[in-house]
Amino acid sequence: MFTSGISKTTSIIIAILIVAVVVGGLYYYSTVTAPPKFPTKPITFIVSWAAGGGTDRTARMIAALLENMTGWKTVVENRVGGGGTIGHLAMATAPPDGHTIGVITFELSTFVWMGLANVSYKDFKPILLYNKDAAAIIVRADAPWKDAIELTNYIKANPGKLKASGTAKGGVWDIARIGWLKTAGVDPNALPWVPSTGAAPCLQDLIAGGVDICTCSLPEAGPLIEAGKVKALAVMDDKRNPAFPNVPTLKELGINWSFGTWRGLAVPKGTPDDIVKILHDALKKVIDSPQWKEFMDKNGFGMAYLPPDEFAKFLENDFKTVGELLKAAGYVQ
Repeated sequence: MFTSGISKTTSIIIAILIVAVVVGGLYYYSTVTAPPKFPTKPITFIVSWAAGGGTDRTARMIAALLENMTGWKTVVENRVGGGGTIGHLAMATAPPDGHTIGVITFELSTFVWMGLANVSYKDFKPILLYNKDAAAIIVRADAPWKDAIELTNYIKANPGKLKASGTAKGGVWDIARIGWLKTAGVDPNALPWVPSTGAAPCLQDLIAGGVDICTCSLPEAGPLIEAGKVKALAVMDDKRNPAFPNVPTLKELGINWSFGTWRGLAVPKGTPDDIVKILHDALKKVIDSPQWKEFMDKNGFGMAYLPPDEFAKFLENDFKTVGELLKAAGYVQ
């Protein structure tokens, strides 16, 4: 009887312990593996450029679609100034909790090299790339060169005779010019750069005869191409733009160079990976939606996509390439 009683009590204790261990384990497992509660407040998109521009318009469309698809409250803030440095610094120094998303742009690759601000791709965790617009070589409609090869050869044989423009010194379209000429074996300084506030004033200056070449995107020059006032000799892309099928790529012509501006989404360094995944998955659905594709096509923006890991490699390579080209042009030591 005594032995039997001990055995029964022991069995009950063991059963209770087993249940406790199982329940405790399940509780621990659920707390460790359960997705974080996110978001807990509105998602803020920071844009470094003025309202109404391409970056602002794409950001507002993304924010609106994200809110519609997920029910998350979204806000877009324009932090303008310093050639994009103010906004990018605000993105990089925001709390790394996923509630602040930066709309990072090509200029992020230039700040350190140009001595404008100590902020680069290293200060962010990429979410995704959503836009790329290649540079094109634009000349007046009555220009004598029938293609980009003839123009390149002319520049090489007549250094300093022609002038180009399209953006500020060291801006994306300036770097596109540097890469084009360097790849073709021409000193970039053979085609002097006239700083401009953007493609629109450059194109007007081109028509007026103030400059001879504009490097900018095809959509920016599109209305003047259609009006017969300018012509595109080549686009610096891996393939032709479907909206401008008659414009060859530089690579087709034998100059192995592609370059352009880009836009993407990122969060501050230190943001947890599980939060980045939640954001990526939600935002990927946005850029896969028919509404987004219709918006991009209607406005002439180039659609692109890179996931976090590939976007991180892209940013690193872009930073290095920009530095090399700025050095080749003598802008930095």
